[in-house]
Amino acid sequence: MIVSKNWLAKYVPLPPTVEELTHRLTMSGLNLEEFHIVTEGLSAPDTAIDVEVTSNRPDCLGHIGVAREVSVLFDRPLTIPSADIVESGPAVATAAAITIECPELCPEYHGRVIRGVKVGPSPVWLKDRLAAVGINSVNNVVDVTNFVMLECGQPLHAFDLDRLNGQQLVVRHARKGETITAIDQRQYTLTEEMCVIADSLRPVAVAGVMGGLETEISDATTNVLIEAAAFSSLSVRATARSLKLHSPSSYRFERKVDRQSLDWASRRCCELILEVAGGTLLTGSIVAGQPVSNQRNAVPLRFARVSRVLGINIATDQCVEILERLGLTCRERDAETALFEPPGWRPDLLRECDLIEEIARIHGYEHIPNDATLPVVATAKTSRERVVDAVRLQLAASGLSEALTMSFVSEQQRQLFRPAGDIPAVSVSHSSRSHENQLRQSLIPSLLACRRQNERHGYPNAELFEVARVYLSAGLGQPENQAEPLTIGIVSGRPFAQLMGVVESLAARLAPHAMLTTAPASHPEFLSGRGAIVSLNGIIWGWLGELSRETLDRSDLQDSVCVAELRLPVIEDLFEASRTYQPLPRFPSISRDLNFVLPESVSWVQLSEAVKRSAGALLHSTSFGGQYRGKQIDPDHKSYLITCRFMAADRTLTAEEIDNVVQNVIAECESQLSAKLRA
Repeated sequence: MIVSKNWLAKYVPLPPTVEELTHRLTMSGLNLEEFHIVTEGLSAPDTAIDVEVTSNRPDCLGHIGVAREVSVLFDRPLTIPSADIVESGPAVATAAAITIECPELCPEYHGRVIRGVKVGPSPVWLKDRLAAVGINSVNNVVDVTNFVMLECGQPLHAFDLDRLNGQQLVVRHARKGETITAIDQRQYTLTEEMCVIADSLRPVAVAGVMGGLETEISDATTNVLIEAAAFSSLSVRATARSLKLHSPSSYRFERKVDRQSLDWASRRCCELILEVAGGTLLTGSIVAGQPVSNQRNAVPLRFARVSRVLGINIATDQCVEILERLGLTCRERDAETALFEPPGWRPDLLRECDLIEEIARIHGYEHIPNDATLPVVATAKTSRERVVDAVRLQLAASGLSEALTMSFVSEQQRQLFRPAGDIPAVSVSHSSRSHENQLRQSLIPSLLACRRQNERHGYPNAELFEVARVYLSAGLGQPENQAEPLTIGIVSGRPFAQLMGVVESLAARLAPHAMLTTAPASHPEFLSGRGAIVSLNGIIWGWLGELSRETLDRSDLQDSVCVAELRLPVIEDLFEASRTYQPLPRFPSISRDLNFVLPESVSWVQLSEAVKRSAGALLHSTSFGGQYRGKQIDPDHKSYLITCRFMAADRTLTAEEIDNVVQNVIAECESQLSAKLRA
């Protein structure tokens, strides 16, 4: 918000220097961006002060609001124009009509009519006020609407009444396919969710955003209809973003306007138009919709709470005085509490802590000590934080680099990798995300895009991982772990077996006693026979596989890629933060290789489980030695080489003991799997 020093001085006496003024405003919450002297286009030099106005203070988007702050901070009298008008002629209802068909988008609309205006250049004082804050002069009528908006923060609009078909305005939803040419001379296509101001035939303004070219004020205008209205902030924001059409009016409507000041703004605008352009103001005002009540819910304040929250003592009378100077009305008061009704221009004052904040900023934050002793409580990381830290350390130790990607993807990216199946996407409607507007259901597409960018910049084979959420549904009635599970995504140029080793190492690091098993995966994104479903203790942990050439081509990637996606909550439940020491074995182990010929339908997992089941307590571990298909083996058979390692904790095993166990294993595999020991 750019404030003119000369303009501000019309409402409140200012301190001697701009530095003192801006310092106090900054300390109270209106942070100074910059200030500079303005001379170009002005009859006398002025100082433009650029202050940052937070979204909860729409009252400071006008000079009167800033002047009110100055008045309270420096204890100076505030002068607000009375907006006195002289009405004559017939009632305004005989000249125009206003109706609202969508009260949820426009709860209140005021209209006044001035006949016989003479449109022309603005007087010097009006041009000076606008030029000081960077607004170009258009003509006297339009300049007044801009002046009043910058004065009080309420946007206004002036229509050429004679260009309105039927001399009427209808506030309604836009119809499908309707278009409007705005005063920026660009045509916009409207949607049914948008609110428009229309006459009897077509839209003449996009409500709260911008007026239409066909009904704008021109040199030929003689009769003017002045609009002062309140529009839904959400509707204005959505419309402005959808049309990519932002204006000073939409900026203020998005932050809400003071409905209690609509009539004042309407009268003030008419007062100044009569002053600079002449004409006759018709009697009365057309008010459509339901005017807001002037009374707001009172907010209680416990005086003891002020010192408890701020850490300093502020006298009770001073607390009351500060709030009353800010425009609040004290309805009730006793020794311990008071009840305050906020003014219409402060919609942000709703709770006791809001009142305490007002007291603190006006009293001065500099009075709050910054060297007070604060209690310090030792904290510890949560289980999830320790799991995530362990995942990051292990994957980084495996040679992977952590990536951070956006949660939004395009429809094309979402379709790229869908291991969980066809799940409806969670999408947003936002002009800045017109393409990538869907929350991702997998981390893999984002990581593939990151790998592609590295390839394009001359860094092939980027080994990446990410720990982030995926969004599988809107989450209605579902636990967070199901709707938005925290997920580990890995993209690598390593062969399938090596990436499987990375996943196994991760499981061994976080849950060493968990049983990791795999099963064939039939996901279309994987090469045939190169995909696996990974489980921990029988619970599906995620997926692992080598991407098909089609998927790589859709990702615009050159080299082969293996990916893995694992659900963090699964391993979080099995996480072992501390380890129990076990001494190294005192006795040697003995290994035996068994080469089984099995039917093609028997998987490695089935063989491994049969061996473990039949070997008993002496079996220490098994490992995959290889597989073979070809000569000397039937076409529908294959051979697996399994290495069995035997060990006892209390003695050295004998060959006889090992032979007995091996015979049990062979017998089990022959009877259960139709296996034969290969010579």
